[in-house]
Amino acid sequence: MNEGVFFMKLLNVAGARPNFMKVAPIIEAIESYNNSNSKKIEQLLIHTGQHYDQNMSRLFFHELGIPEPYVNLEVGSASHAEQTAEIMKRFEKICVSERPTHILVVGDVNSTIACSLVASKLRISVIHVEAGLRSFDRSMPEEINRVLTDAISDILFTTEESAKENLCNEGKSEKNIYFVGNVMIDTLLKHKEKAKTSNVLNRIGLQGSRYALLTLHRPSNVDDKKIFTQILEALLLIGKDTPIIFPIHPRSLMKVIEYGLEKYFNWMLYERSFSVSGINENNRIIAIQPQGYLDFLQLLSNSVLVLTDSGGIQEETTVLGIPCVTLRENTERPITITKGTNVLAGTDRDNIVRAAASQLSSPKMNLVPPLWDGKASERIVDVLKCFIK
Repeated sequence: MNEGVFFMKLLNVAGARPNFMKVAPIIEAIESYNNSNSKKIEQLLIHTGQHYDQNMSRLFFHELGIPEPYVNLEVGSASHAEQTAEIMKRFEKICVSERPTHILVVGDVNSTIACSLVASKLRISVIHVEAGLRSFDRSMPEEINRVLTDAISDILFTTEESAKENLCNEGKSEKNIYFVGNVMIDTLLKHKEKAKTSNVLNRIGLQGSRYALLTLHRPSNVDDKKIFTQILEALLLIGKDTPIIFPIHPRSLMKVIEYGLEKYFNWMLYERSFSVSGINENNRIIAIQPQGYLDFLQLLSNSVLVLTDSGGIQEETTVLGIPCVTLRENTERPITITKGTNVLAGTDRDNIVRAAASQLSSPKMNLVPPLWDGKASERIVDVLKCFIK
């Protein structure tokens, strides 16, 4: 690790949709720092192109005010091994030509571990934002990415206090661990009011309606027909009382078609206004197109319940005070359960239905975890500037 450098040249890495929400406030905070300091942090944004939908990527960049990437590696989708290897090959060339002093990676996607490996072997300092999160489930590819990235990172920024304990248990030095808060919440709080200007509720006929919101995309849930079907059976039962809006992930859509599960949905992929009250009560899982950040935040903020297998949405619902049912057996974000609105339901039909009923009958909570205050990115820059002589 570089203990001190005369300048800092930083490559910010983003590859998948959740990364954009995490890297946006960091880039902004660095720019703000540079505008008022003579010792600059030179930064370049590297987009690995891991994201499944380049049109959606461009929309996120526009909505979040992210500058155009210095380069897009355009690796596309593939198996874990192929994608990781391709990212490493292409990112290595960038590191050799640009000679950064540090790279900054966020989250736990394949881009995170691939770029960290390249940098570490080139003796470039690795900064991991969202370090130390653990589900303790090695069957999850993301868990492997998290553990390995932390093992080779030099500066570790954590979102919750349990992460420090996890890192210390794995042999990391306390002096390299910094509890700064949650950069995803920085983005949420910044754009919360702007999202209210979205017309998504009117556009798809939800204004004034009571609805739940669903996200479902993890391979462990949608790649197994039996598990996927069991989840859908639970959702049908929940939907009888509370219609469920599902911005369907392309991976999930592919599996719905492959397994012949189209009958479980009302399809609104080409948005047109509809009446929730007019939807057949025996099938009120309403599949719509993937949404941009602002539209999705508006849908999220106005829902009465969220069902998800996403990590980040567990955090967002905690801050928004919206009951959340996580369709997994574990979570790497335990603070969303101990201080937030989240419960684990697994993938059993009856457990999901019971969890949803319990959450819907519970009063809204507002127990925001420590340092989830919209200033995590500023704290990150306060640490980074200390590494510049």
